[in-house]
Amino acid sequence: MIDGLVSGKLYGTATSRTGQSGRQFVTAKVRAAVGGGEPLFVNVIAFSTTAGEALLALADGDSVALTGTLTPKAWVDRSGDAKPALDMVAHAVLTTYHVKRRRSAVQGAQRQPEGSNDFEHGQSSHGGFDDMNDDL
Repeated sequence: MIDGLVSGKLYGTATSRTGQSGRQFVTAKVRAAVGGGEPLFVNVIAFSTTAGEALLALADGDSVALTGTLTPKAWVDRSGDAKPALDMVAHAVLTTYHVKRRRSAVQGAQRQPEGSNDFEHGQSSHGGFDDMNDDL
């Protein structure tokens, strides 16, 4: 097996299932772009609760990055051509939602000097943040 990082778009929706032992897991399919322009399908299974919940929150076509163990596979299309595929046991999932949440947490942790004007530091009077006023 190979440890790897795969990024792509969710193909279809993730499905929650229960194994024979009663253990819950999530399955999904990710379409990853490769150099030749033809997509590579990654069959994903997640036993981790956090990874599974992240996959279940996504919709068809959402961007996702996954880490885990990879196993190379092959499948045959309708015309009889062999195509590559990967099976992945996902240990961690990162989505654009996670990136936005972490970014806002980091920006919220930065403190302003006392007595400073909120408008000078990119803050609006309504608590929003203006990305165009970043210090360069």
